[in-house]
Amino acid sequence: MTQVIQDKLHRPLRDLRISVTDRCNFRCRYCMPEEIFGSDYSFLPSDKILSFDEIERLAKIFVSFGVKKIRITGGEPLLRRNLTELIDRLSQISGVEDIALTTNGSLLKKYANDLAKAGLSRVSVSLDSLNEERFLEMNGNRGKVKTVLEGIEKAAEAGMKVKVNMVVQKGKNDQDIIPMARFFKEKKYTLRFIEYMDVGNSNGWRLDDVLSKKEIINQIHQFSPIQQIEPNYRGEVATRYRYVDSDQEIGVISSVTDSFCSTCTRARISAEGKLYTCLFAADGTDLRELLRSGKNDEAIAKTIENVWSNRSDRYSDERTSHTQFRQHSKVEMSHIGG
Repeated sequence: MTQVIQDKLHRPLRDLRISVTDRCNFRCRYCMPEEIFGSDYSFLPSDKILSFDEIERLAKIFVSFGVKKIRITGGEPLLRRNLTELIDRLSQISGVEDIALTTNGSLLKKYANDLAKAGLSRVSVSLDSLNEERFLEMNGNRGKVKTVLEGIEKAAEAGMKVKVNMVVQKGKNDQDIIPMARFFKEKKYTLRFIEYMDVGNSNGWRLDDVLSKKEIINQIHQFSPIQQIEPNYRGEVATRYRYVDSDQEIGVISSVTDSFCSTCTRARISAEGKLYTCLFAADGTDLRELLRSGKNDEAIAKTIENVWSNRSDRYSDERTSHTQFRQHSKVEMSHIGG
C-alpha cells in the first residue's frame, strides 16, 4: 500500500537515484579531476558499498512512499559487476514504472542488449564534445567519441530510449554547442545541455565558467529556430524545446541560472548507502547502518519518512537569489551521481 509523503515545501517523493559505485574509468575535469582522483586515491572497498539485496530492499521501501522512477548512477555504473541482475530485480518491483541509467557510454556497446532484456527502459549518455581532442582533454584522456557513439547506437537498437547529456563549460567546449546540436538533430536523439554546476568540492567551480541557459538557447536558435514546449511531467529537470522545422527536441538543465528546486521530487542514495535529499547536500542519513544493524523495514521506512518530511532543501534557489552566497562542503558527484 502506497503512503504518499511530502516535504516541508509540499514536494512529494517520486524519484529515486541510486549510485552503485564511486569508481569511474573517466577523469572528467568537472567531476573527478585526475590530480585528485589519481592512482593513489582510495575508493570505497566493496564491503562499504550496498549489496544488490540491500539496494532492492531499500527500493521497495521507497516505492511504498510513491516512488515511480528509479535511476542507476555512479561513478560509472557499468563498472559494477553483474549490474543487469540488479536491473532485473528492480524491474520486478510492483509500482516501479521506469528504470533509467546514467553512463559515460564507454561500456554501453558491450552491455546494451543485456540491460534492455533485464528491464532498463532509458539511458542518458554523457558526451561533452564530438571533437576527439577536446573530448579526450575533458575526460582525462580516458575515452573516445567513437566508442560512446557506438554505445548510443547499440542502446537504441536494443530498444531503449536514449538521451545525450552535454555539460557546457565556457571556454572549454562551448564552441561545440552547434556541432552537437546539428549532429544529434540529424541522428534524432534528444540532446540536453547542462549548465556547469558546483557539485562536490573537487572541480574548482566558478560562476564565470558557466554558460547560461539563455546563452545556450540563443546559440541554438541561430542554428535552427526552436520553441519551448511543455514538460513531460511535473518536476522534469530539463526545460524542453522543439525545433520549428521538425519534431526533434532538445533540453536545457539549468540548475545555476534558472533553478527548479520548487518541483524537485528526487531522493538520492550514495554508493555507501547514505540518503541525500539534494544533489548539493553536505550530509546524508546512513541507511547502510540501519540495514546492517538488523533494523526491520518498518524502522527504516520511519527514518526515511522523517528525513523527507523535514526536507526543505532549495540550494539552487538560494544560490541564485543571494549575490553573496557562500558555498558549503558537498558530497562528491562520484558518490551520488547526477
